[in-house]
Amino acid sequence: MIIIGIAGGTGSGKTTVVNKIISSLPAGEVAVLPQDSYYRDLSPLPMSERAKVNFDEPAAIEWELLVKHLTELKQGKTVQMPTYSYLTCSRQKETVEVAPRDVVIVEGILVLTDPVLRNMLDVKVFVDADADDRLIRVISRDCVERGRTPQTVIDRYQDVLKPMHSMYIEPSKRFADLIIPQGGANKVAINLLVDYIEARLAKAQMLKN
Repeated sequence: MIIIGIAGGTGSGKTTVVNKIISSLPAGEVAVLPQDSYYRDLSPLPMSERAKVNFDEPAAIEWELLVKHLTELKQGKTVQMPTYSYLTCSRQKETVEVAPRDVVIVEGILVLTDPVLRNMLDVKVFVDADADDRLIRVISRDCVERGRTPQTVIDRYQDVLKPMHSMYIEPSKRFADLIIPQGGANKVAINLLVDYIEARLAKAQMLKN
């Protein structure tokens, strides 16, 4: 099993990179654990308090559960990944069954900030993109998927996303084995990553035989 961590700022194109890796490999070979599925459950808090929580700092993530699930996948066990609602800022009752695969991708803005998780990663990737491009993507995504107004997104970007990016996400770039500029548009970098994954899988298969 190869465990790949893919980090980068909000709207940098991480999901696009993940999808291109999945589409480049044989069907059913990749399992994905999105960091966003592991936000701490805020259901005990009133809605007015949930709205004040900073989701862009490491404390917002239940790293212990993510590491536990990753460990169990390495042991050949199937895990029940939580699901999270951005509309209610709470964990849902439904879970998603994730079975062990040859390639496991952990994707999210803060993936390279946690030292325990970082030490479990075989390949650490940072998806880089211009700040203006990221803001445009965030506005488009949050208005459609998370029910926010453009002004709310812009205010949140200035008050939270931008300072948290400078404090936590950008510094985590130094831990990356591979930095992908231009996000999902960088075909050369993505192809290099896929070639590396395929070579690792082929080598592992040879050792088995």
